[in-house]
Amino acid sequence: MARRIHRERHRVDRIGWMRAAVLGANDGIVSTASLIVGVAAAGSSHGSVLLTGVAGLVAGAMSMAAGEYVSVHSQADTEQADLARESAELEKDPAAERAELAGIYVTRGLQPELAQQVADQLTAHDPLATHARDELGISAVLTARPVQAALASAASFAIGALLPLLVAWLAPGRGLGYWVSGTSLVSLALLGGVAARAGGAPVSTGAARVAFWGALAMAITAGAGSLFGAAG
Repeated sequence: MARRIHRERHRVDRIGWMRAAVLGANDGIVSTASLIVGVAAAGSSHGSVLLTGVAGLVAGAMSMAAGEYVSVHSQADTEQADLARESAELEKDPAAERAELAGIYVTRGLQPELAQQVADQLTAHDPLATHARDELGISAVLTARPVQAALASAASFAIGALLPLLVAWLAPGRGLGYWVSGTSLVSLALLGGVAARAGGAPVSTGAARVAFWGALAMAITAGAGSLFGAAG
């Protein structure tokens, strides 16, 4: 009888691109909607509101891409430096490194003899990958990917920003702020719920958290727009 292969799918392998995509889409909706609502509250013309929204979309997408790339690249540089240091230590004193690895396995619950055997066998297979995973906590699943993170952030920001911009384009001028605020809050709640479900967290909590901070951002920006509009 053929042995049945047990396949498992874990959410952790999505964490890199999913974090960047959710953050980008959330920022796209919140920042662009807040910008549109604030400018509209100041009494600007419909054309000025749309122009402000387009400028916010382009500037925000580029800012997200640059910020995410720099941030994740710094993480990647740190990982590479640690791997280079570990590689040098393995070459200089492999016995001490195996002993260190065995000590790690002992702290995780293995008997010293078994821990030493595991360390010896894994080191014989791929010493650097073993130390990267078990000593440094660096794995192929969680490793930093700057370009992937930057592209995901920029694209998701632009997609998120398109929603309030499209609503602002179609909505009547008098109720523009309310239309943008309402649709943006619904979209934020849906986004938070989807992200929470994909990550295995409670959907209602994720939706409420994202919607709350989006509402707060838009309310503050609308208040500032009204204040400066009245002052002008």
